[in-house]
Amino acid sequence: MARDPERRALSTGSDIRHPLFARWYARVIARSAERDQNRARLLGDLRGRVLELGCGTGVNFARYAQSVTEVIAVEPEPTLREHAERAAASAPVPIEVRAGQADHLPLEDASVDEAVASLVLCSVPDADSALAELRRVLRPGGRLHFYEHVAAHNRVGRALQRAADATFWPRTFGNCHLARDTRGAIERAGFRIEHYTRLRLIDAEFPHPHILGRAVLPV
Repeated sequence: MARDPERRALSTGSDIRHPLFARWYARVIARSAERDQNRARLLGDLRGRVLELGCGTGVNFARYAQSVTEVIAVEPEPTLREHAERAAASAPVPIEVRAGQADHLPLEDASVDEAVASLVLCSVPDADSALAELRRVLRPGGRLHFYEHVAAHNRVGRALQRAADATFWPRTFGNCHLARDTRGAIERAGFRIEHYTRLRLIDAEFPHPHILGRAVLPV
């Protein structure tokens, strides 16, 4: 673990603090995310009450359509959450930003119609626990919309990703893990994938393999 307290992830209650990463994300990555048209594809078919997991600075908020009645946006990092609260004030739909962690969401069982995960399942402490929580709060027949970077298909690419995960990458980039099998984790959690696309490197927000798609929670 890094000795510098600014680089160390600190967990207190509903907060997980990554101060340096949060400031860098807000200044650099959020601007890139605003231009990413994959996020428009991700959010184009939502309706009803929506949970957004790990909303970051709220870069998705401006893209929600009027078919969405309310968004509950959960973000554990306080600096990012402050940015999200400001973004929520000018969003086209009602958005409530809440503190919370992926393995203990501040929502009741079967209380949302849709869930959104965009570039967040790579960074939660345990993807299986996070997806179990998403399943808990979704109503039967509810849908999970996902846009995530994932493990490479080729052996060399996966080896490089795993080497980065074992060394500097998670500590530097807010607990991000490059080599997760997110599609497999979604299916293990009991979701049925309705469709997904594996994006080319040049078509995604970061130069890593990504998947974009939708899964449904069976009735």
